[in-house]
Amino acid sequence: MDSATSSSAAEGGAHRGRRRRLPGGLRLRIALSVTAMLLVLIVAQSLALVRLNEEMEEEFITGTLDEQLHYSIEHSRRLGTLIGPQTPNMTLYRFAPGEALPQGLSPALAGLAIGNHEDWSAGRELHVAVREADGQRYVLVYDESEHRERESAVVTTVVIGALMLTALSFVLVYAIAARLTRGLETLAERVEGERDGTPFAHDGLDAELLAVARALDRAETRQAAVLARERDFNANLSHELRTPLAGIRSDAEMLLTDPALSDKARRRAERIVATTDRTTTLANTLLMLAREARPQALETVDLGAAVRRAWERLHPAAAEALTIRSAARAEIVVDASLLELVLRNLLENALRHGEGHAIEVVLEGRCLAICDRGPGFGAEDPMRSFERFRRGGSKPGHGLGLALVQHICTACGWSVRAANRPGGGACLTIDFGPGPASA
Repeated sequence: MDSATSSSAAEGGAHRGRRRRLPGGLRLRIALSVTAMLLVLIVAQSLALVRLNEEMEEEFITGTLDEQLHYSIEHSRRLGTLIGPQTPNMTLYRFAPGEALPQGLSPALAGLAIGNHEDWSAGRELHVAVREADGQRYVLVYDESEHRERESAVVTTVVIGALMLTALSFVLVYAIAARLTRGLETLAERVEGERDGTPFAHDGLDAELLAVARALDRAETRQAAVLARERDFNANLSHELRTPLAGIRSDAEMLLTDPALSDKARRRAERIVATTDRTTTLANTLLMLAREARPQALETVDLGAAVRRAWERLHPAAAEALTIRSAARAEIVVDASLLELVLRNLLENALRHGEGHAIEVVLEGRCLAICDRGPGFGAEDPMRSFERFRRGGSKPGHGLGLALVQHICTACGWSVRAANRPGGGACLTIDFGPGPASA
């Protein structure tokens, strides 16, 4: 597992958490889109129903007025008296032109032409039918208030029905979309989860999902091939370098044992030894990055004592340059060799960039922070310091120390963070977390 893969794996859990907290965007868009189209159809149908109901009511009223007038005129001729309608909202008037108008009939209605009319002069809608027969004028007035109430009831019923149908459509479409997109969610969870080599594509997938799954399988195969080539290259390079480096260092050490060696040549031999050691460290780091840094033998380790031992091996002559602050004894269950490698790289980084100031180590619970008083990480994102071959400033080093730290921490289930110190300098913090890694 390389550092890029480790970072992706570490970020996968957080990404899965964010995705679970968010609503299904695709299914929501499908539900809203389909419901919007259904809403347009429902509104159009509702308007058509209301319009049809209104036209049918108008035809019914017109037919009722015509029948009532015909009935009243015919019976008035036979009986000689005015036969009025029995419907409470209809009133029939009869008068001869030039005579006084009947009580309750306004001149505006009396003066209407022969035919059917709608009138608003009384402050409400009236249907008025005017006929003449045997020298008499008949005026039948129909109050539409009851009709309008029925029409309002119909409109209210249609609107409520449309809203309920729209809501039901949204729920049903959302449920259907959720069922159809469940395969995508399952596929996404498999992509983000721990991979066991099982192909994404399998029988039973829909054609569209099968195409996506096959594309993921091909991409995973290509990525695995690239990572394998990188690991093989790093492992082969580090292995091939160690043998000649050991020979160079041995020759340089033999030169240093020669008493006739001049001071100038002695300094050059010492630089050869130091450079060879740095190159060997680089080769070992590359080899570690190319391998799975899995914990092997777990044991209980006193974290404070482990920090002191790592510092003494790194800088035995300057024990006072390290300050350890701890509220209580901190013990964790770890692979001691991996912990030592992490501590050595963190302390070496702090020593390199600390500008000669004392290094402060803070132990708090299951967290370890190593801070220096150097220039810090500047304006860039401090987390970029864990990238491979990223070197801070002009300080010597190969830029792989912190990448190795992150690689080991990810493999062990720890988390490592980098931040600028408020008072100046940098802090690198490891959280050993709960579970098997804690005491």
